[in-house]
Amino acid sequence: MLEGLSEMVDKVWSDHAATQLEATVQFRKLLSDGKNSTMIKIIRADVLPRFAEFLSRQRPPQLQMEAAWVLTNIAASDYTLLVAECGAVPRLVELLESPDANIRHQATWALGNIAADMPSCREIVLDHGAVTPLLAQFKEDMKVSVLRTATWALSNLCFGKLPAEVQVKPILEIVSLLIHSADEKILADACWALYYICDGVEGGIQDALDAGVCPQLVKLLMHASANILLPVIMSLARISAGDDTQVQVIVEQGILPCLAQLLARNYPKIIKKQACLIVSNITAGSKDQIQAVIDADVMNHVIVLLKTSETDLKKEAAWAISNAASGGSSDQIQYLVSRGCLEPLCNVLKYQDVDLVYTCLEGLQNILEEGDIGKQRNESAMNPYAQFILENGGLDNLEDLQDFDNDAVYKLAMKLLERYWDEEVSDDANLTASKDHPAENVETVQPEDTAQPPVAASSVDGTE
Repeated sequence: MLEGLSEMVDKVWSDHAATQLEATVQFRKLLSDGKNSTMIKIIRADVLPRFAEFLSRQRPPQLQMEAAWVLTNIAASDYTLLVAECGAVPRLVELLESPDANIRHQATWALGNIAADMPSCREIVLDHGAVTPLLAQFKEDMKVSVLRTATWALSNLCFGKLPAEVQVKPILEIVSLLIHSADEKILADACWALYYICDGVEGGIQDALDAGVCPQLVKLLMHASANILLPVIMSLARISAGDDTQVQVIVEQGILPCLAQLLARNYPKIIKKQACLIVSNITAGSKDQIQAVIDADVMNHVIVLLKTSETDLKKEAAWAISNAASGGSSDQIQYLVSRGCLEPLCNVLKYQDVDLVYTCLEGLQNILEEGDIGKQRNESAMNPYAQFILENGGLDNLEDLQDFDNDAVYKLAMKLLERYWDEEVSDDANLTASKDHPAENVETVQPEDTAQPPVAASSVDGTE
């Protein structure tokens, strides 16, 4: 058919409506071969503006549909920007209000393809006011296939930073209904739209909470499909990055028992990383929120991951433990230590992540301060937590931080070294093996023989 391309082009530019329709159908069929070479020849024929023009023609009735179909296929290729810039977008937006349901569906599909390509294309669609007429589609009794297309297109429009003039609340009204869909494709795209809003819109987290999405999101954490679970847990992770009040909403909706199951079972690593991220955001909050994590048995699973997982997953687990240790009460810190968090926390000091290492140091500082309280209360000669760190090689990792290329990390590491080990070091040089000259006469207790250090005694009334 490519041999007759010139004739098809001539027909497209004809003044006769029937001839125009015939040529447009031929182009649509020609594009069905999916070949890039075919696409290039059609692009070079410079017929896109003509098809954009046909979108405004109501006679013959099929011409709008066929032109929209042609542009939909081209927008799905590497030449989306050409469709976005040929004058088609405002006409496609107008077709969202067509009395013909098939034409509305095709226009939605075309706009979804354009918005999916790149930020500049999405901005063109948004600038021409596509959101409001697109949302109007959901008020009708649509077929599942049409609803899938509309939800997917809406998700594409929500990706990235939405312009200030776009009203988010009407979108969330629709999304809050779509996340109850039994259709997995609709459900997945609706959850992605929700994540995009929470992630890319100022005030989006609170808007999502106001729309009442949290109960269903938490429920979906137990969905069997990873295609659903990923956007769900990413949405909840974004919400968990809000303030303490916003975080409390998902805690009260019962997210923690779900997270415990996700961390305990054989889920994909990306799911477990997101689960740890949520836990770390919660443990960065109030002491009550830290206690909620402990009470739900989530922290035990996080500590297991910190000990046994791959490095990138260990980092996420380390954030959760470090945050809890940094902001926890005396009893909470004793709980963490009793579950064996000290040794893996000391191992985190080997990482090159400045923020993580510093937060870990803050956690260790808080733990050591609690150890000092126990030392004084029990009239012991040694801080039990400092002793445990010394016996299990953690002191070497702290000393290595003297060469860390960050001033704040260096200063906090030195502060801990001088406060908790300087006296012992000066009394017995053999206990402080340097990196270059390890002391051979120090008997090191193996980690498996000291699964956890002695827990410092709490105060009489159990308070901090």
